[in-house]
Formats: sequence, structure tokens, C-alpha cells
Amino acid sequence: MSDQRAWQVVLGRIESDLAAGVLKPGDHLAPERALATELGVGRSSVREAVRVLEVLGLVRTQTGSGPSSGAVITAAPSDGMSVLMRLQVAAQGFGVDDVVRTRLLLETAVVGELAALAGPDLAEADTLLAAMDDDGHTSAEFLALDAQFHLALAAAAGNQVVTATMAGLRTSIERYVLIGAARLSSWAPVATRLRAEHRSIVAAVRAHDADGARRHLHDHITGYYAQTFAPVPSSPDPTRPVPHPSKES
Repeated sequence: MSDQRAWQVVLGRIESDLAAGVLKPGDHLAPERALATELGVGRSSVREAVRVLEVLGLVRTQTGSGPSSGAVITAAPSDGMSVLMRLQVAAQGFGVDDVVRTRLLLETAVVGELAALAGPDLAEADTLLAAMDDDGHTSAEFLALDAQFHLALAAAAGNQVVTATMAGLRTSIERYVLIGAARLSSWAPVATRLRAEHRSIVAAVRAHDADGARRHLHDHITGYYAQTFAPVPSSPDPTRPVPHPSKES
């Protein structure tokens, strides 16, 4: 058995134990020696598998002999998913049109769900809107806040998978919007328009106008793309309701 195959065996066992409920967040992994003996692999292979899980955010490790020592399954591995997505983005160099289409799929669903909530928590989004009102920001500073704003909306909707995906795409999003900003003859009027569009999205969410929120979000993303890149990629109808998972049969 090769070293690579050996650590994959360890990962496979941990994955199956998680899926079966044998392991759950907060549980300790079996000691390194015990796992190695049980699976018939070297202890170095167990260590390698644990390192991979730690990078992915699925376990945390701590040295020592107390109750918190060893490798422990984490309750919120979304950071690891974001890291993995960022690495994939960096390695593959996803095209701008693909990133834009993905944003449209995810973010129109996000604002539609937010609009359906009785009292969405938009405090962070409001703080970022206020920060973007500062005319002293450079385009790069403004667009960094813009990316945080969109991520804050995703976080407010409460879907950890969508939030982690958006966080993973953030570097790619910031890259293409910065490239676009460099193509503009004047930044100030664009910043003014983007501020107004942000506020229209939030206003529609607060008014529980799901179709309006999706439409404003769609036009906001595609409008900037059309102004700085061409052509605008095909995208879903922003006014078409997105079924909520809990309502599907």
C-alpha cells in the first residue's frame, strides 16, 4: 500500500464514521496508534490524514494530556470549505463569466430568502453601507467593502454552505471587479450608482419584496459586468421564485 493510499484509507474511515454518526462534532478521534493498528497503516499515514482534516477545518488538534488534547471533530467546518474553494479558484483561474453566473445563482437566492424572513439581521450589511458612503475611499477600498457587503448578506441568510462558497469565491470576485474598475474612465459616478443599488437591494429585502430584491441584485451584478466586460453572460430569471428546500417534496 502506497503512502498516499494509506492516508486516504484513514480519511475514508473517518468519513464513514461521520456519516454513520459514530463520530460527531466534539468527539475525539481514536489515538494515532490505535487507528494505525486498526486500519493496518503506518502512524505517519494517520498523521498525514489528520493534517489534511485540520486544513479542511474538520478537526482541530492540540498537544498535551488534558481533555482538550488530541484531534477533535469541529462543529463548524465551513472555514475549511472556503479554503478549499479559494485554492480551487487560484489553481483553475475560473473565468469571469463563470464567476458572474455563479454569483447570480447564489446571490439572487440569498436575497430572496432574506426577503422571506420576518426580521432578517442586516446590521452588518448596514454598517458596510455606511462605510461605503465615505467618498475618500479608493476604488480598491470601496470594492473590498462591496465584497464584504455581499458576503454579509449571504451570512445573514443563514445557509453555511452558501456563505462558505461565497467566501471561497471572494478573491476571484475582488479580482475581476478591480480589473473592471481599471477600465472605467471615471470611478466616482460608478461608486454613486453602486451605493444606490446596494440600498435598493436592502430596501427590497426589508419590504419583503423577494422578486424586487432578486431583480435589484441581478441588475446590480450584471450592470457592473456589462460596463466593464462584454458580453453579459446569460443568467437566470431574477423574478422567478426559488423553491425553498423545506417545501420540496
